Amino acid sequence: MAIVQEFKKFAIKGNAIDLAVGVVIGAAFGKIVTSMVEDIINPIIGLIIGRIDLSNMVLPLGTSESILRYGAFITNLINFFIVAFAIFLVVKQINRFKDREEKTPSETPKVSDEVRVLTEIKDLLSNK
Repeated sequence: MAIVQEFKKFAIKGNAIDLAVGVVIGAAFGKIVTSMVEDIINPIIGLIIGRIDLSNMVLPLGTSESILRYGAFITNLINFFIVAFAIFLVVKQINRFKDREEKTPSETPKVSDEVRVLTEIKDLLSNK
């Protein structure tokens, strides 16, 4: 029962919800990247190298049925670089927002009435 209560506290904090949203968005983004690589980038690369489907690019190893699927590796490598670049852009933007928050001046502290009156008196005396 205590474990359930601890989990409820953790889930209500917002961290678990933020994590869940990130995972769902990440999964959807992964599908978009996979589709972009397989349906757009790979056919363009395939036209350049003379093969339309990169996933069928294999290298037989000896006389056995072992094959090296380097076309699938190339596809996964392209996927990785696109996702890494997108994450880099997101982190860069988050850092820019953080820097902007740090550079904005905070509100000037409120001065008590006594300090304000004493400052006015000091200014009047220094002007005479």
